Amino acid sequence: MDADPQEDVMPVFTHREIRRVVLGILLCILLAALDITVVVPAVPAIAADLNAFGHLSWIVTAYLLTSTAATPIYGKLSDIYGRRAILIPSIALFVVASAACALSQTLFQLILARALQGLGGAGLMSMAQAAIADVVAPRERGRYQAYTTTTWAFASIVGPIIGGYVTDVLSWHWVFWINLPLGITALWLSNRALKLVPFRRRPAKIDYGGAAILVAGVTSWLLLLTWGGTEYPWFSPEIIGLFVAGVGLIVLLALYEQRQPDPLLPPRLFRNQVFVCGSLISFFASLGMFSCIFLLPLFFQLIRGADASGSGQMVMPYLAISTFTSYLAGMWMRRLGRARLPLLAGLISSAIGLFLLALIGPHSSLAVDILYSGIAGAGIGTVMPGSMVSVQNAAERRDVGVATATMLFLRSLGGAFGSTISGALISTSFSAALAGEGLSGKIDLGSMRGGSDAFANLPASARSIAESGLLQGFHNAFAVTGVLLCISIAIAWLMHDVPLRGVGEPMPGGAGH
Repeated sequence: MDADPQEDVMPVFTHREIRRVVLGILLCILLAALDITVVVPAVPAIAADLNAFGHLSWIVTAYLLTSTAATPIYGKLSDIYGRRAILIPSIALFVVASAACALSQTLFQLILARALQGLGGAGLMSMAQAAIADVVAPRERGRYQAYTTTTWAFASIVGPIIGGYVTDVLSWHWVFWINLPLGITALWLSNRALKLVPFRRRPAKIDYGGAAILVAGVTSWLLLLTWGGTEYPWFSPEIIGLFVAGVGLIVLLALYEQRQPDPLLPPRLFRNQVFVCGSLISFFASLGMFSCIFLLPLFFQLIRGADASGSGQMVMPYLAISTFTSYLAGMWMRRLGRARLPLLAGLISSAIGLFLLALIGPHSSLAVDILYSGIAGAGIGTVMPGSMVSVQNAAERRDVGVATATMLFLRSLGGAFGSTISGALISTSFSAALAGEGLSGKIDLGSMRGGSDAFANLPASARSIAESGLLQGFHNAFAVTGVLLCISIAIAWLMHDVPLRGVGEPMPGGAGH
């Protein structure tokens, strides 16, 4: 079925109307982002209270599984039924699930509630980004995407502080109760704002088979990343089986979707060169961003000897710079009317920053560490809004929701790959160094927080080997991430530089084909 030409012409909204929609959307993003960052400092208290140290990771994994798997499904449903029809139930589910988390008395109850929370969180994120695309033209969209990046950065800084304070003063249950007033406010504002966005429902058949295959495939990949190197060795039958299952299900999904009249993931999207390139760039940019978010606090704690609070302060320049350059990238794209040059500049900057971080030594100054991390952050901040705008600009109006959600899905996978690869490289290098001196199993990475103070009882030779192996692990992790970002530079270079549409301009149905 061909798209109605009228559907590919974006309606014009006043600045006041856009502001109403964006305000409601930003509150949704803040709600989802805070829930992720607030929970982190509460996890030890949850484990102690529920006697759940053995299965602690499932508090995070349950949310990650359902939110990642549901994101493309929400996108497709919103293209059929409208953003408001999907976002409002998502917020309601998120609020109810948050109350269930707060009331949980056992680990099983909490994991189940977190899984439901992930289903709601997926709708919050994907619908928020798609709703911005409904009211803001691509040429103007970069600066609004910068607001979403700022919201994430704010949540990254404030969330752990709030979570730690609430857990210490009240209890971990109140970490989840915080979501209720925020969620109710977001529900009211979003419902009011999205009534402004016109939508004509089109007849469609829901692709249940494609959804089932997608969920199974995503579950295989996320379990592989979660269990690999922790629950099971990387080359164990269980991990290899998950890898084979993940690859097989992706191939099955591709074959299945080609035969469906209204597929969950339309094959026409993957014939769009700009969509494919933009989504891959977003995957690698997210991989780089989450690698830095994972590595930098650990580096400042394990190598520089900072405590948790101090490492957070040292990472703040990275977050602040990435937020500022995200805003500048939006202005740059608006002036150029194109996105490829900002994307290339950002990817090159982030790769350079990561390679520089791979060279820092044990005695380099803190100023140098922050400078190099700032160069990486400046690049990543430039790329994140540009990749989103490129993908949405290339999609037909009928596919904006599923295109946005698919890109966010790949962004989530990129983040999971980034943190997993970084952790594996650090652990492997550290273990190899200890094994070479017969110290394998005698020093645990977790005991090394606080730097050299953790080695007070070790002989000088063992201390030197442990510190050297750990530093080499960080070097390897930063360098490998930089190499992976070089792949994304090649992708951005090959991507068609399609002009960004302005207000009232038709949406190109075949852009980049």
